[in-house]
Amino acid sequence: MSPRLRLFLSAAVAMLFYASWTYWANSLVTDDQAMLMRAAAVQGLLSGTVTLLFTYGLERAVRAFGGNCFSLIFITPILCNVHSSTPQNRAIFRTFRAALDLSAKKLEGLRVPGTLLAPLAPLTAQSLLAIGVHVLNGTPNLWLTVAPSIFFTGLYGYLYTFTLLREPVNDA
Repeated sequence: MSPRLRLFLSAAVAMLFYASWTYWANSLVTDDQAMLMRAAAVQGLLSGTVTLLFTYGLERAVRAFGGNCFSLIFITPILCNVHSSTPQNRAIFRTFRAALDLSAKKLEGLRVPGTLLAPLAPLTAQSLLAIGVHVLNGTPNLWLTVAPSIFFTGLYGYLYTFTLLREPVNDA
């Protein structure tokens, strides 16, 4: 199956499944058919669209991080690289560097594979979007509506990441 067909099939399945799930989850707390249909439509469209965007973002993240390992000790100095050179900031940075050196000695060799980091950015974006949209919609059973979506998106993200890492890279 081609990656594009797999992407659109995944989006269609997500749309149908989560629309049905949302209808059921919210029927537990309300009999308002208009609200049930609106919540189901919102979640179905959101899930289908997010599946497309999530997979695209995940593929980019895997290309960027997938084959690398990152030492936890060196991420913070990279993020804190820009600082002003006042005497107070230099003293703070010396203290920080000493703490990092001590941590580096104690945590030497501790590395996080990029594979573990790759799905986190698109998963966080999807989760915040789903929660925000349902808050704006006034979905009555918010957490039962979005929790399975977030969980299965994370599971899908990691499984898809491992699938991408097994396939040869094609930059076409």
